[in-house]
Amino acid sequence: MDDEYRQRLEQRLELLENRVALLERNLDLLAAGQRRSSLRSLWRRPPMWTFEQYPPRLLNLATFPPAPSIPANAPRIAMVTPSYNHAQYLGATIQSVVSQNYPNLYYHVQDGASIDGTVDLLKSRGDNISWRSEPDEGQSNAINLGFAGIDSDIMAYLNSDDMLLPGTLAYVANYFASHPDVDVVYGHRIFVDREGLEVGRAVLPPYDGKVLQYADYIPQETMFWRRRVWDAIGPIDESFHYAMDWDFILRAQAAGFKFVRLPRFLACFRIHDAQKTAATYAVGVKEMAILRRRVLGFDPTQLQIRRAIASYLAKQLAYHYAHKLRLLRY
Repeated sequence: MDDEYRQRLEQRLELLENRVALLERNLDLLAAGQRRSSLRSLWRRPPMWTFEQYPPRLLNLATFPPAPSIPANAPRIAMVTPSYNHAQYLGATIQSVVSQNYPNLYYHVQDGASIDGTVDLLKSRGDNISWRSEPDEGQSNAINLGFAGIDSDIMAYLNSDDMLLPGTLAYVANYFASHPDVDVVYGHRIFVDREGLEVGRAVLPPYDGKVLQYADYIPQETMFWRRRVWDAIGPIDESFHYAMDWDFILRAQAAGFKFVRLPRFLACFRIHDAQKTAATYAVGVKEMAILRRRVLGFDPTQLQIRRAIASYLAKQLAYHYAHKLRLLRY
């Protein structure tokens, strides 16, 4: 091999090495970009607000803790389901409540004069539940109508497409009985699709009152409160059509009532195309801005909101993966 040939070969090898080094660098940059994109995605859509986290799978109720025994003097629980043209899901909602077999339960469905077969469904339940079907002024009004004149120790409302998990009422009743200082409780939630198949979970850190002023992280379908809260702060504010639960929560918090996040999955939140959460989001943005302005005294920017809730989101991410890795069991 002469010197000229060797020199050309070395030059080509050097060029090849440089190309390989450049390729490796570009791959490293691409991987770093993907990692940053994943982190930004987690920041924009943390697990507790990401509904569809995995392919639909059967909701295996056997994996949840058994229902605790019901207290001897079971407190009176009043639950209301506001409904309008949700016959497709309402049957499962009703069944999830009555199958709790809680002995001191008042359960009422307040329907807004549906025309989709809801009334026939309600009639088929016999004396199982209380119900009325009549025109109303929206969901908030329907909830207030349902609770009107009803005496109880514990209150909650469950939307007509959501479901309680087995044992929830007994668990909540036991907790309130053993913690007389606690006024409002809520728990972890399951996301299900239109067919009732599980598609995600939200495992939440403990209650944080400061963060709650910036963002509503409490799953409404898992929330229960003592009657004294309702008596003190008043009913659902009917001027709100989207954020009525956050308004109620913030008023209870401002009045000094004690909140606790329970270490248990309590209910399922159903994801479907026609749900109110998706259909009226623009209204929700306006109502949430009103509540932030009322509580904080100013209009926070998106950056200020993100900074205020960042620590809570980091904790939620830790709880999410601890549960996913079975380090935390509920």
